[in-house]
Amino acid sequence: MFIDEIKIFVKSGKGGDGCLSFRREKNVPKGGPDGGDGGKGGDVIIEVDANLNSLSHLYYHRHFKAGKGEHGKGKKKHGKDGKNVVIKVPPGTIVYENSNLLADLVKPDDHLIVARGGTGGRGNIHFVTSTRRAPTEFEFGKEGEEKQLKLELKLIADVGLVGYPNAGKSTLLRRVSDAKPKIASYPFTTLTPNLGVIHDERFDITVADIPGIIEGAHKGKGLGLTFLRHIERTKLLLFIIDMTGSPLENYEILREEIRQYDPLILKKPSLIAFNKIDLIQPNVPNLPVDNAFYISALTGAGIDTLISALHNKLKRFRLTKQT
Repeated sequence: MFIDEIKIFVKSGKGGDGCLSFRREKNVPKGGPDGGDGGKGGDVIIEVDANLNSLSHLYYHRHFKAGKGEHGKGKKKHGKDGKNVVIKVPPGTIVYENSNLLADLVKPDDHLIVARGGTGGRGNIHFVTSTRRAPTEFEFGKEGEEKQLKLELKLIADVGLVGYPNAGKSTLLRRVSDAKPKIASYPFTTLTPNLGVIHDERFDITVADIPGIIEGAHKGKGLGLTFLRHIERTKLLLFIIDMTGSPLENYEILREEIRQYDPLILKKPSLIAFNKIDLIQPNVPNLPVDNAFYISALTGAGIDTLISALHNKLKRFRLTKQT
């Protein structure tokens, strides 16, 4: 089950109460104050785990409560701090509170304290004065914070596969990577994004198969609106176009859907893979489009050339980012 949006409830721990205590000592009024402080309540922390690629592990566990601080004790003993709760999320998770952006957690080990534990109360040892040698005052611990949060995931990948349903995106992903997406001949076979990694001696490439976009996706038709946001973080777009249909028309429709959703996405580097040439050989036309490659995800024809082009494009992208 792939989940890329979920609401959770978090509550940090209450601080421990300060202690009212007096030591037993001869010739000292009431033995002298020795009440220790209460411990701090535990925090609730959201932290990136690079091994995760979905929020599905939170589906059945949406309430998180940190530990309470321990009460102070006599003999100036401080209570233990409450235990923190750490919520693991995949890279690319955005945290909202009441539609306000709290954090965009991208890199491994990025973290955010979303609910701070209450401070511990002071024991009566802190209330000694020159005129009050045996104070009976102490403080209660502060309450923790309660919050309703919304987590939204935008997948992070080097390459985003964009195309109509049944254009061959999943077939290509299965051939070039370690991913095993479902493949069938009916529309919307891919109902959730799939991540795969192309392992190569040059460098690995992370590929995201975005569920099929159709005309009107930016208005909520089909599945496109649900998953269009996942191409926002990709470094490069790879359009997969079915050569047996109307390839140039379909390519322009895809670009228009993306432009309607967010025109800045079209400024990303892109390549075009015209797929299913095995069905029209030997009459494969040379279409008037730049950065075009003619492949068969089913037979593997043209795949090596396409992967080399992806490496070169990404290499230039990385060099540009470093300068």
